[in-house]
Amino acid sequence: MQVKDMTIEELKLLIQETVAETIQSLLVDPDEGKQIKPEVKQQLLDSLQRTQSGERGISAEEVAKNLGLSW
Repeated sequence: MQVKDMTIEELKLLIQETVAETIQSLLVDPDEGKQIKPEVKQQLLDSLQRTQSGERGISAEEVAKNLGLSW
C-alpha cells in the first residue's frame, strides 16, 4: 500500500507507530546485561571515592587542550 492510497486515519496510525518504534529504539540500553571488567569497576569506585573526599579531577578545559581541541 502506498501513502497516497491511505486514509487520513491510516496515515496517522502509521506515523504514531513509527514514532513509538523510534522512541523505543532510543530508550534501549545497549549495555544492558553486560558485565564490567573488574579493573574498570575498581577505577570507577576509586574515582567516586576521590570525588566524595573533595578531590577535583581534570577540568574539561584541560582535557580539551590535551586533545588539541579548542574550548
